[in-house]
Amino acid sequence: MNPKYDAIIIGGGHNGLTCGAYLARAGVKTLVLERRHVVGGAAVTEEVVPGFKFSVFSYLMSLLHPRVIADLELARYGYKVLPATDMFGPLPGDDYIVFSDDVARTQRSFVRFSRKDADIYPQFDRYLMESVSIMRQLLHETPPDPSCRDWRAFRETAAFLWKYRRVGGKLFRLIDLLTMSADDYLAEWFESTHIRAVLAYYCGIGTFAGPKSPGSAYVVMHHLLGEHAGAGGWGFVQGGMGAITQAIAMSGAAHGLTVRTGAEVAAIETRDGRVSGVTLTDGSRYDADIVASNVSAKLTFLKFLERGTLPAEFVRDIETYRTFSTAFKINIACERLPQYRAFDAANCGFAYPTYTHIGPTIEYLERAYDDAKYGDMSQRPFVTPVTPSFVDSTVAPPGKHVVHLFGGHAPHTLKEGDWNSRRGELVSRVMAVMDEFAPGFSSGIIDMQVLTPPDIEAAIGSPHGHIFHGELNVDQLFWSRPAPHWADYRSPIRGLYQCGSSAHPGGGVGGVVGRNAAREILRDRRARR
Repeated sequence: MNPKYDAIIIGGGHNGLTCGAYLARAGVKTLVLERRHVVGGAAVTEEVVPGFKFSVFSYLMSLLHPRVIADLELARYGYKVLPATDMFGPLPGDDYIVFSDDVARTQRSFVRFSRKDADIYPQFDRYLMESVSIMRQLLHETPPDPSCRDWRAFRETAAFLWKYRRVGGKLFRLIDLLTMSADDYLAEWFESTHIRAVLAYYCGIGTFAGPKSPGSAYVVMHHLLGEHAGAGGWGFVQGGMGAITQAIAMSGAAHGLTVRTGAEVAAIETRDGRVSGVTLTDGSRYDADIVASNVSAKLTFLKFLERGTLPAEFVRDIETYRTFSTAFKINIACERLPQYRAFDAANCGFAYPTYTHIGPTIEYLERAYDDAKYGDMSQRPFVTPVTPSFVDSTVAPPGKHVVHLFGGHAPHTLKEGDWNSRRGELVSRVMAVMDEFAPGFSSGIIDMQVLTPPDIEAAIGSPHGHIFHGELNVDQLFWSRPAPHWADYRSPIRGLYQCGSSAHPGGGVGGVVGRNAAREILRDRRARR
């Protein structure tokens, strides 16, 4: 007889573990199945170079929600955030710009480039944060089906619209964010290309877009959705990003959650339109009336299920769900931290820039995207160097350091050649940028791990290596994520749920998708009793 559980979670990433932990706390006998040797998905810490612990994929704590941190009591299980500095942006000519959560401090940096921009920045911050506050509420909503195909969908859509009726006055602000390019949106406020680049930089992080791409303004806001007050702030997680997922796993285990690693799912089993369990690649099977998939929608519905079990229109929506990625990551063990020519501790107000953006102008960011748009890696990529070992002594040997370089753009599929033959070319281009702003950095490298989009895809299963499981554009958000009519964490197969970043509100180490999915699973479970 096959082992039987109340619920099975496919994929031990942070959302899968979060969903499982909430279900276990509600008394649901839950099993998490993880293909790799370690749980965590994109939030893992691994000793790739002996003595050096890399946050291999994700690299900063910025979106993990306070509700998840509190509900799962993560601090009890080793979760601790170490502060990162304000964002430091080196510029050509040994100049720099600083961006801070402190509005006055940001103004003091901006005024060096434009008095007008500095003066208007507090108004812009208030204006944008009003939209952010609305989106923060929407994070926790289960998207209704606005097509109102049945009475339940009509009732839930009507309740949603009534709940947010006061948002009407700010509706056009949200439409602007969802449809405008980042540069067009910011140009309505700021004249300096350096200041616009500070804010537009986020629109390319993990997405195949430039600051002049329609819809890229939303991605700027997506990176501001974290709520950090009372949650230990934002910054580096002590022990690396894997400490987050280890804490979630331990929290779930304390309430009976079972996790199996080295357990690769081959198929989701169904019977009469309802899920009945999963089969692994080794032939073993686990039975359950509830299965929640933390892996991408494309794998869940196009690989694990027979096509005939799903509506043709739904299959087409999943097939056309855009996942093409141009993000890369280089994890470096090194003798010394980058020494930026433009950095001056006294002027900047902090000892060392642990969080840096190299993408000095709108034109720089757009040209990096232009190269990728036509199938080549960026001649001059934008790069985010972060240096956790400056504040966390647990990730590197004494006197040595870990530096993570995240950047864009490096297309998953190159127009000429492939990543096996051109990987070194990417490294050379990235190091040229690093050495331009931090001379001599590349000469102190001990070893490195280079992750192109195909590498990311092979490691964590996200199609094309997309860090958000899919583009964050208006047609792939809220009630269209990942497909119209199925944005409520459910699926056309009864008992089969979505709990990963392909679902609302999308990617980032936030835990909200897992929490929301668990809520809907428990709601349906209560209704069946």
